[in-house]
Amino acid sequence: MFSTVVTLLIILLVSGLYRQLVTEQQAQVDTHLDAEMLRYQQLALSVDRVSFAAQVRAADPKTALVVWQNNVDMVGALTFLPDDMPLLPATKEFPIFTGGPEKLHILTGGIATTRYGPVLIATRTDQFATLIENFFNATFWAVVFMLVLTLAVGYAFSKAILRRIVQYNRLSEEVEAGHYKTRLPLSKHHDEFDIMAKQFNSVLDTLEQNLLAVRGVTDNIAHDLRTPLSHLRIGIEQLARKPQHDVADATADLLEELDGCLATFDAMLSLTRIEEGQQMLDLQRVGLNHLCQDLFEMAEVMAESKDQQLTLSVAQEVEIQGDKHLLFQALFNLIDNAIKYSPDGAKISITQKDKLIVIADNGPGIDGADKERVFERLVRLDPSRHYKGTGLGLSMVKAILSRHQAVITLSDNNPGLIASIQFQ
Repeated sequence: MFSTVVTLLIILLVSGLYRQLVTEQQAQVDTHLDAEMLRYQQLALSVDRVSFAAQVRAADPKTALVVWQNNVDMVGALTFLPDDMPLLPATKEFPIFTGGPEKLHILTGGIATTRYGPVLIATRTDQFATLIENFFNATFWAVVFMLVLTLAVGYAFSKAILRRIVQYNRLSEEVEAGHYKTRLPLSKHHDEFDIMAKQFNSVLDTLEQNLLAVRGVTDNIAHDLRTPLSHLRIGIEQLARKPQHDVADATADLLEELDGCLATFDAMLSLTRIEEGQQMLDLQRVGLNHLCQDLFEMAEVMAESKDQQLTLSVAQEVEIQGDKHLLFQALFNLIDNAIKYSPDGAKISITQKDKLIVIADNGPGIDGADKERVFERLVRLDPSRHYKGTGLGLSMVKAILSRHQAVITLSDNNPGLIASIQFQ
């Protein structure tokens, strides 16, 4: 197809050049004949018949063939005038025979009317026919050459493309077979295939990360639920052997274990709905100043139970559009973590300035490598599971803040942790 298009374009270009060449040559012939006609018409007006005949005989046939038919005979290179010759500027082609190596000449000319009678004025145009023939020969071989060249280039180009497509297809089959570490190679050309390969590799990176996250979540679920489910099984087995007066207490303990398991699943479902946008936000004007004050009042009692000092610092009121209930839930989770993991007597602060809320503590803090990992599902930095929890709190925080176009950043307080929430 590429070769055909190129060939058609070349043919159109050559056709245009041919028409231009023919038009230009015809214009030159017409101009030359018109000039000769005017010259001999003026010559007939300025000289006598004998001098006019002499001028006709002296005409150079290489410039123009001039033949004058007087009353008696023909004067010029011909012995007779061709039939049906038109009056100039109309022209007609006619052949003449010569005794030279080129026995046949093709001329184009017409009759000019002068004071002494009709004069045939013609010029050779067979050289133009030769030029046209050479032009067509050159064009033919040029088209053949371009056709062969474009076929060769198109074939090589298509083979190069097909080779990369086959390679990409083979690697995609490896990915389909479960080899998620497979990546498409990048060339040095930085062409469209490399752009596509880079994007595809980025998708594979995301897929691999998601699969690792799923495996991690699965492992965490198994780890977190194995103990309570084991307790449930053992408790149910022992329930039939317990005295009647202990059944109620044992049943309450089993229900508490079961509620913990259900809470984990409820939290995961709620997190998924928030992340996927399935849970509609109850949007309203929310004042960050009042939100921090409500947060302080709710957490103050919890901090006092551990002899912790909780302080609040707010600036002028700033309002945002958001779901007040979800925002309070996210910020309270951060305060709850700060109180839970900080030792007795620790200092915890809530600071609001414009659209920035900062929650800081001087507790144990979080290592740098874990500051992003804590936002993943079911990740708990306490390997002994000393503190009760689902490991979904910070995941929920990030999901809620993302729905509100807010960004949370964790940094060191030396000692302790600083959680900065920046609203848009």
